[in-house]
Amino acid sequence: MRFIGRKFHAVLDYTAGIVLIAAPWLLGFAPIAGAAWVAVIVGIALIGMSLLTDYEGGALKIVPMSTHLTIDVVAGLILAASPWLFGFYEQVYAPHLILGILEIGAGLFTVSSSQHTTKHRHNRAGQLRGAH
Repeated sequence: MRFIGRKFHAVLDYTAGIVLIAAPWLLGFAPIAGAAWVAVIVGIALIGMSLLTDYEGGALKIVPMSTHLTIDVVAGLILAASPWLFGFYEQVYAPHLILGILEIGAGLFTVSSSQHTTKHRHNRAGQLRGAH
């Protein structure tokens, strides 16, 4: 069941990107290089992908929404597993795990197609005309 709208997903994307970039300093794990770099890199990638996505928050609209959502799930899995993949789980793991799980959820529960479709009807002559 997909219940997150594309416009709200865009807000989530930019917010999550900013939070990830700032998290090492806000949450005090900036001295742990691996943990800090993973958060910053994923945050920058998230904002970059959002700018390129063909959705309400995208600037260039190159990346299809379905691709964006797939990348969200993959990035969320990597982010959630990163403390164990990169060996910093003994110092910090909660921010990466929690934000990773949220990223996976955003990818799985966001509507992939535009909610603003135009309905069309045909008149008696068979010509297409927009619905009012």
